[in-house]
Amino acid sequence: MSQYSRRNVLKTGGLTAAAVVMPLDGAATAGGPGAVPDATPGSRPRSVSDVTLSVNGTRHHLPALESRVTLLDALREQVGLTGTKKGCDRGECGACTVIVDGRRVKSCLTLAVMQEGRSVTTIEGLARDDELHPVQEAFVRRDAFQCGICTPGQIMSAVACIEEGHTGSVDDIREWMSGNLCRCSCYPNVVDAVADAAKAVRR
Repeated sequence: MSQYSRRNVLKTGGLTAAAVVMPLDGAATAGGPGAVPDATPGSRPRSVSDVTLSVNGTRHHLPALESRVTLLDALREQVGLTGTKKGCDRGECGACTVIVDGRRVKSCLTLAVMQEGRSVTTIEGLARDDELHPVQEAFVRRDAFQCGICTPGQIMSAVACIEEGHTGSVDDIREWMSGNLCRCSCYPNVVDAVADAAKAVRR
């Protein structure tokens, strides 16, 4: 039988891989070249930070927050505000849109630690007690949603669109709302809702 049989090749490859992975002569022991330092009791990795977010006028202290956590995940999992939706998680659909210091932000693309000291507004922060925001009222009146997954992001983007002054025409609204996708294709109703809300805000 040839020395290069399938069985021999697999056995040799397995032994080689084990030799590469396993440390030699206690190299991973304390002081060795492959040593992993023991964690000091009570210490935290450098990738963890204490963050305070101002969301809808309320300060939320998030101790030991991993630096890689997105604003979207912090809002949903740490702060408990689940109105902001996770759609594509790649910044393409706009379902996670919030307003930070007056500007639209796709919260899945920004880190929570970067928002400390800034004012974050989510869909939960628009209504005042039992009174809906004009944009929310317009979306209900115009039936500008179906499944509702994109609706919070659509509404937040619409609020910013109106505040930015981009509602002069239907074409303007379509252009400046184009970053928010609706898989149910309620686009005509969304445009009508934004136009209605813009008129209500101007009064």
